[in-house]
Amino acid sequence: MVVKIPTVPLNNGYEMPLIGFGTANAYHDEIIRAVGDAIEAGYRHFDGASFYANEIEVGQAVRQKMEDGAVDRKDLFIVSKLWCTFMSPELVEPALRQTLKDLKLNYLDLYVMHWPMAFELVKCITFEQENTDLIPLDENGILKCKNVDYIHTWKAMEACVSQGLVRSIGVSNFNSQQLRRLMDHCTIRPVTNQVNKFDQTYGVEAHIYLSQKPMINLCREYEIVVTAYGPLGRPGLSQNPENDPILLDDPKVKDIAVKYNRTVAQILLRYLTMQGLPVIPKSSSRARIIENLASVDFDLATEDMALITGLNRDYRYLKNEWASHHPHYPFHIPF
Repeated sequence: MVVKIPTVPLNNGYEMPLIGFGTANAYHDEIIRAVGDAIEAGYRHFDGASFYANEIEVGQAVRQKMEDGAVDRKDLFIVSKLWCTFMSPELVEPALRQTLKDLKLNYLDLYVMHWPMAFELVKCITFEQENTDLIPLDENGILKCKNVDYIHTWKAMEACVSQGLVRSIGVSNFNSQQLRRLMDHCTIRPVTNQVNKFDQTYGVEAHIYLSQKPMINLCREYEIVVTAYGPLGRPGLSQNPENDPILLDDPKVKDIAVKYNRTVAQILLRYLTMQGLPVIPKSSSRARIIENLASVDFDLATEDMALITGLNRDYRYLKNEWASHHPHYPFHIPF
């Protein structure tokens, strides 16, 4: 049975499904199979990015399910992101058009500025083809930064909305100062900010060890939805695996999972979605894909929500310290 997924309203009249499917770090047949399984399970929100280097395969899987009659385009919410090497205003539209070509779509539901930091556009030769070096480094291994104002990038993204290439635009990994400055200069408001919590929307890292309460409150003032990426603590993708805490092993969350006869992952996801925060977990396991989606069919008691809130450590898994010398690096301030 396909699960009915709640939605959250965006500030431009569209709606975003509360739980989405993340597509990072999976390739070739693995991602094709996973996206197909996700659509069959009931996912309609798919979070991708050109940086993930798998949009052709994601598009293939989506197109196949559409041709099979499993889903209609109008029922999907497809997200992609503008990578840092394409932030010069003249590169924004070509980058978006390439994503649409790879996905075999006429429009995106949401296009997100992946980071507020621009990198130099460097060409390299791989497998006898010319490609873009997505993290360009100099001879000393230092990131090659580019002086591009993210406000100018945003204006180019607004133009893509006017052309009908994308319905909504958002940002990811912006700090409070950057978000306020963007709001002072934008014509079209971001609908989301993706944050690493516990990726109009704003994406940030967010989870039980990184509550992001100040950022969430700021975004709500602006009617911006916070989308939580890394909601399970980025298992297997840690930048500091020897020292990073493991969310899925937290004893207090395990106790709550036993109380509700649920998995720890379902508790972590439901804690966020009960706050109205869309989440984008990823998995290549069909069983876990279904399990994550089922996290929306129960509620946590008030006392358990409070207990989980008390676990916050302001701990960030994704720091990208190799970019900390960039003038627009977002994590030099608390939020």
